[in-house]
Amino acid sequence: MKDKDIEALSEYRLEQAEHSLRDAAILLSSGSHNAAVNRSYYAMFYGALALLLLKGKGTSKHTGVLSIFDTDFVLPGVFEKKFSQWIHEAFNLRTRADYEDFFDASQEEAAIALDHAKQFVSNARQHLTKVFSSENDGA
Repeated sequence: MKDKDIEALSEYRLEQAEHSLRDAAILLSSGSHNAAVNRSYYAMFYGALALLLLKGKGTSKHTGVLSIFDTDFVLPGVFEKKFSQWIHEAFNLRTRADYEDFFDASQEEAAIALDHAKQFVSNARQHLTKVFSSENDGA
């Protein structure tokens, strides 16, 4: 994939993340906590997918995305460990909210997931902007 294609696809993934953040905020304010958790997790997932493009990596499995994010971005110190904790926590909460019988995420859990997702997506965007602007400056 060419650099411009990677940049365009990463921007698309970030747009997906930002749409998910907006949806999560609406769902949280309407009391749909499980759905808000789902959209908050997906915001982080799409942000991570955008980042993985920098490494020429991708996978359709959620656990694979989380593992590659940890290996390629958290372990080398590009992202703080808290970002790994947040996406793993959101994945686990989303799994419970989507599949566990009689599970209802609390308003607090959903609000925390959304706050973490906002920070995750913001940091992903900042990192990608920095990488792409330095590549374009060097071209």
